[in-house]
Amino acid sequence: MTGCATSDLAAEGVTGPSACHLSYPPRMWLSVALCGAAAAGSAVVAVAWVRRARRAWDGLVAARAEAKLVVKSSGLEAAALRRAAETEAREQALELRAAADQALGRDHDGMARRSERLAAREATLTATRHEVDERRRALEERQREVRAAEDQARELRDTAGSSKGAARQELERQAGTTSAEMAARLAQTWLEEARAEAAQAVRSIEQQATDPDVGRRAKRLMEIAISRYKGHFLTERGVSNVPLADGVADLLVADGQRLLNAVSTGANVQLHLSDGGDMVKLDGLDGVGREVARRALARLAKKLGAPDEAGRDPGGWVDGIRSQLEHEIQGLGRKAFSVLQIPRAHAEIVTLVGKLNYRTSYTQNQWLHAVEASFLAGMMASEMGLDLKLARRATLLHDIGKALTHEIDGSHAVIGADIARRLGEDEIVANAIGAHHAEEPPSSVYAFLVAGADAMSGARPGARREHPEGYSTRLEDLERIGGGYRGVERCFAVHGGRELRVYVREGEVSDIEAVELSTEIAAQISSELTFPGQIKVTVIRSTEAISVAS
Repeated sequence: MTGCATSDLAAEGVTGPSACHLSYPPRMWLSVALCGAAAAGSAVVAVAWVRRARRAWDGLVAARAEAKLVVKSSGLEAAALRRAAETEAREQALELRAAADQALGRDHDGMARRSERLAAREATLTATRHEVDERRRALEERQREVRAAEDQARELRDTAGSSKGAARQELERQAGTTSAEMAARLAQTWLEEARAEAAQAVRSIEQQATDPDVGRRAKRLMEIAISRYKGHFLTERGVSNVPLADGVADLLVADGQRLLNAVSTGANVQLHLSDGGDMVKLDGLDGVGREVARRALARLAKKLGAPDEAGRDPGGWVDGIRSQLEHEIQGLGRKAFSVLQIPRAHAEIVTLVGKLNYRTSYTQNQWLHAVEASFLAGMMASEMGLDLKLARRATLLHDIGKALTHEIDGSHAVIGADIARRLGEDEIVANAIGAHHAEEPPSSVYAFLVAGADAMSGARPGARREHPEGYSTRLEDLERIGGGYRGVERCFAVHGGRELRVYVREGEVSDIEAVELSTEIAAQISSELTFPGQIKVTVIRSTEAISVAS
């Protein structure tokens, strides 16, 4: 109805609200307005939807286009990457092939050089083989010649032997004796001539020995030697009682005499502390050990920190002192050979020579004595036209056995000679050592030179000195020990206490018992007395036959 009315008004030329208002009442116009407004809103909504749909479609179309572009771009990039990878792979393959070609070329060159060297070596080997074959042929030819010469020489020897045998038989027939008998007769003749010459030499020596002129020449030679030598030596004494500084005795007896026992063990001497604690007595025959003990006691008194060090490790502390002393001993031994300008001996002999500095004989320092006697022997050898250095060497070593008399039983001369032979010294030197106290027969003039130089050094004024109290006491002790056995008639200590002669009664002591008695007396002397060197015990059993003529 509204549409019709609107249409009629529109046909009449009236449009809009005026037309409706003119034809209808007001409520109707309101309805018509509302309807128009709704229609207009629907149209607006439709238009908006259409626009949104068109925009969505456009976006979809744009997205599809963009997706196609992305897909196409990705394809192009993938193709480009594939082409780049293929190009890189081809380049790497070409590089590898070039490197392989170069390596192959180097290998070919190396093989070629090796082939050349191999060919050269084969050529050298072929030439060497030809040379060896030629030498072998020459050697075989030489061997054939040698065999031929040997056969010829054998034939000549056989012929010569036959001729010699025939000649010997002819000579024996003409001489009327055999060759063996003639050889024995000649040997006997030569032996008798040698004996006669030896006897003549002995008689000549005996006559010269008793000739006052020979004695004067010998004395003059000794005077020349001793006047040419100038040396200043002090007389020494073996220190037995060592005074102690304040506080040292307390250190020694602390912890149950731990330090005192360590020094005694390390020095290999017995240490006896006096009752007052101001003196220590050294009891032992080892001169080096006595010096170790003396240095240990002196260091405790003078060196700062020594008591603490000794208290921490007494044994190691004493061993350190001994090591330092042994180093000094080596230096003294080398110094003796250097001063005398003679070749150095075996290291053990050098050590024994150095140890003589801590060994005395009747207060005479034995290192100084050996050097002094060596100079004297060398001077006498030079005056006689002998080997000066050999005389010095034998004299320097003549007392090395004294460095071991506290360890090895026997004469120091025999001990020294055995050591010299064992360590490779010349036999002349070893014999001179063993013979300088007549322990073995002398075999050269150097033995007499050593004995003479030893006596000159020991007997010069002021060289040696015996303590009167100790000397008389030792002689009394020796005679007391020797006279305390059954069957002893009398006994005497002779040679300055170096020998005890015991005379026994024949009816109470047999020959076998005399041998046993000498052994028992020597053992008792060794156990009861302290003395340097050795003491020989001689038991004498003599038979006396008495008859009276009238």
